[in-house]
Amino acid sequence: MSVTLDSLKVMVIDDSKTIRRTAETLLTKAGCEVVTATDGFDALAKIADTRPNIIFVDIMMPRLDGYQTCALIKNNSEFKKTPVIMLSSKDGLFDKAKGRIVGSDQYLTKPFSKTELLGSIETYLS
Repeated sequence: MSVTLDSLKVMVIDDSKTIRRTAETLLTKAGCEVVTATDGFDALAKIADTRPNIIFVDIMMPRLDGYQTCALIKNNSEFKKTPVIMLSSKDGLFDKAKGRIVGSDQYLTKPFSKTELLGSIETYLS
């Protein structure tokens, strides 16, 4: 598996500083360019400027949750093909189903490992 993560732009949207920092560290070490956002509004303001190749979004966030954020991204013709991976501390069927409904491409349960994080990206590179 020789997929290159170099020059890949990844956005991590999470209200938890710890999760943002962890994901950013793992992705940066893998060669990705990382853009972080603290919530959906912050993310939507940054997406047009940064044009990420892949987006990780936490479900439970204040103001605009991950489902709403994902739906807004997927309803935008310019970004609807951008893979959106939901992040959640709950591993529930309902959450996964709801994620699919709003157009998410994958679901990752927190805490995630480096292998899971990078593996989920490699799915969309091949």
